Amino acid sequence: MANPVTLGQACQSVLLTADPHAKVMAARAAARHWRLGRLAHRFDVPMPDAPARPEHPQLLAPGRMPKRRKGGTEANRIALLHALAHIEFVAIDLAFDLVGRFGDQFPAAFADDWMKVGADEAMHFVLLDRRLRQLGSFYGAHPAHDGLWESAHETRHDALARLAVVPMVLEARGLDVTPATIARFESAGDSVSAKILNRIYNDEISHVFAGTKWFETSCSERRILPKDYWKLLVNRHFRGSVKPPFNDSARLSAGLSRDYYA
Repeated sequence: MANPVTLGQACQSVLLTADPHAKVMAARAAARHWRLGRLAHRFDVPMPDAPARPEHPQLLAPGRMPKRRKGGTEANRIALLHALAHIEFVAIDLAFDLVGRFGDQFPAAFADDWMKVGADEAMHFVLLDRRLRQLGSFYGAHPAHDGLWESAHETRHDALARLAVVPMVLEARGLDVTPATIARFESAGDSVSAKILNRIYNDEISHVFAGTKWFETSCSERRILPKDYWKLLVNRHFRGSVKPPFNDSARLSAGLSRDYYA
């Protein structure tokens, strides 16, 4: 869609764009046009069941993914950066699908938060892809899995389930593991990659906060106890398990107290 005029059209255009560079440009344009008041708060087109994907990387089932070797070699760091770049690439679609699919159930402030998240995810992908190229690789050079989008598909009919699983479980897990990942890059002498991951980590705290805020707001409106309902939704829709170690301080900064997950 050349010139989206509604928020729904802008979100759909991001999801239907396969090429990584073009998707980043579409995401940035959509977020900018919304911020400048150029898009009507209207949802007049459907979101696709699955977003468009580039020919590479090859997408495998999670169980078929090659095991990443530990250690500070450049090859191992490239493989890890590629996996993180894929997470951020899919996260672009997750943010815009959340707005386009469920935005009519929320006030415009919901779109304010999640369009910014979408722009953040696009920026994160660009930083990681650029770093891969500096190291002689590129996004698409390694296989990846589509487990993140499977969670989105599972929760496609329920806004609260989507908030419970994607920001409050999957992104919260990133808060748990990223500090150790940053330390691995620093110990390998790769301060450039470590700085990129630290920037992403700080942004992700605000993303989890947005998920928790809108989940609790919706529960309050429905007179539902948020922590109990979160556990019910996670048990129903999340195939993995929520298990330690937890980064309690980062989770608390994101509004996610231990009452939810301990």
